[in-house]
Amino acid sequence: MGRSGSSDYIKDFISGEVIKATPEQIEAVQPFSKKLVEEYGYDKKQIQTKPQYRVPKRPSEADKKQKGFPVDIAVFTNENKIDDNLFMVVECKRKTRKDGEKQLKIYLELSRAQIGIWFNGKEHLYLQKIFDEKGRMFFKQIFTIPKKGQRLEDVGKHKRKHLVPPKNLKLIFKDIRNYLAGMAVGIARDEVFAQEITNLLFCKIYDEIDTDLEDEVRFRAGIGEDEKEVKKRIVDLFEKEVKKKYDDVFEKTDKIKLDPHCVTYVVGELQNYCVTKASRDVVGDAFEVFIGPALKGEQGQFFTPRNVVRMAVEMLDPKTDEYITDPACGSGGFLVVALEYVWKKLEEEAKKKGWSDTILEREKRDLADRYFRAIDKDSFLSKVTRAYMAIVGNGRETFCENTLLPPENWDRKTQDKIQLNSFEVLLTNPPFGSKIKVAGSDILSQYELGYKWKQDKKTGKWEKTNKLQDAVAPQILFIERCLQLLKPGGRMGIVLPDGILGNVNDGYVREMISRQAKILAVIDMPVETFMPSVSTKTSMLFLQKKKEYEHIEDYPIFMAVAEKCGHDRRGREIKEDDLVLVAEEYKKFMRENNVTFD
Repeated sequence: MGRSGSSDYIKDFISGEVIKATPEQIEAVQPFSKKLVEEYGYDKKQIQTKPQYRVPKRPSEADKKQKGFPVDIAVFTNENKIDDNLFMVVECKRKTRKDGEKQLKIYLELSRAQIGIWFNGKEHLYLQKIFDEKGRMFFKQIFTIPKKGQRLEDVGKHKRKHLVPPKNLKLIFKDIRNYLAGMAVGIARDEVFAQEITNLLFCKIYDEIDTDLEDEVRFRAGIGEDEKEVKKRIVDLFEKEVKKKYDDVFEKTDKIKLDPHCVTYVVGELQNYCVTKASRDVVGDAFEVFIGPALKGEQGQFFTPRNVVRMAVEMLDPKTDEYITDPACGSGGFLVVALEYVWKKLEEEAKKKGWSDTILEREKRDLADRYFRAIDKDSFLSKVTRAYMAIVGNGRETFCENTLLPPENWDRKTQDKIQLNSFEVLLTNPPFGSKIKVAGSDILSQYELGYKWKQDKKTGKWEKTNKLQDAVAPQILFIERCLQLLKPGGRMGIVLPDGILGNVNDGYVREMISRQAKILAVIDMPVETFMPSVSTKTSMLFLQKKKEYEHIEDYPIFMAVAEKCGHDRRGREIKEDDLVLVAEEYKKFMRENNVTFD
């Protein structure tokens, strides 16, 4: 969004005029204008924002040049912006749904528009104007709007090839969450909503993957279609295909519990999009919106932005024959991006060797199943990752365990698949927070960092004592557990609060790290990175586990400070993103210093 000379002004997306940067414009008018063009295919030339189109204040004034009600966005059937061609009116005032609906009905009564839209930046309402056989006007709520050139009766009749990548998933999920909070029957808790949305998302993802480009998708809802029929189609997809194919992921008792109206609403919101081509982790975005920091903050669980994940994966550069893990996987963001990364390498190999598409697809799924492992102590999060990896790439080896417990206390299946000293690549964002502590001698005695350390006042060196600490923050123990999981020579990237890398009292942690690993890189990330969920200042630390008897005192370490992370403190997208440049600079640094991984 362009700015002209001052942060108080922005450039209107449709007209190009410089306008005041009001909250209404930033949060509602401009995002919806972009959505009309980028996702629904309307041409800017058939949309009017500035100067505003005006709806007459009374029917008798329809053909008179008198000032009427100003419309935030007016959409016409073509570039000839006359009253007869008015198709949709969009009202973006920050009103309640009730007030918005009242205003829309007035606009529709007084104009030739067929559809009225109210959007306040958080939730929306779509109304269709209909006339009965006696010519009487009434209004019907619809769950989506037609794309350019599409008839209302054809909405929902999507071929797989017509689906478009979503531009702003979080905005869509926030809209869904706000609607369900007010409309869902028998459900009030966000964690239940999260499970419902996750089930529906996997139906959507499965349908995209399973449907040929020329075939009509099943995850759809047409305007006028019976809502019970829509839910039946989605439930059949979930029960007969998704659960059946992934019976090791979903429980038999898993159900889609949302009422038909809410299922239809969610389907209508998502049906235009190809979520498997989204630029961010779909499940992670949805889960973050529906669970929210208020619920998960006490457990130290915050979701890693996708640009941070991509930076880390590119820096560690996993190979197609390396075992990869995330011992605090959350919704699987690191694993999904790492899988995409190694698949690209496999595609390059396929071109060189002349593999058929069938062979390549088989190799991709074998790779996902063989080399990817994950753990999370949250049963729902581990299930989300397992389901997502299973549907996307056949990688189902995700387990619900407390990573910090002694491995012999894990379930036998977990022990068989996840062992210490067995991974070449590890990526993680462990839970952290000042209120979270790990205690108990059975856990702490596994770790050097579980013991008290003393610092020599003369040399400054830290030495471990034989006395256990009373309690330790989980992020500190995770550093050592991650090193334990790595093979000698294995490499890892871990998100940590800045204090561990700088606090005087945490010097013993840095001492342990220097003894067991080489520091590859330290990336100082902006304070906005995890905002608005949490304001903790973080860095990402990259390590390589030392091989036996390896002793290196002097070696190059890459360090970078990122000042911008692609969004501001409120989570709104901005163009500046230093994180996308870090991996490129790191690789350049490694080449210049002749650093390689063997």
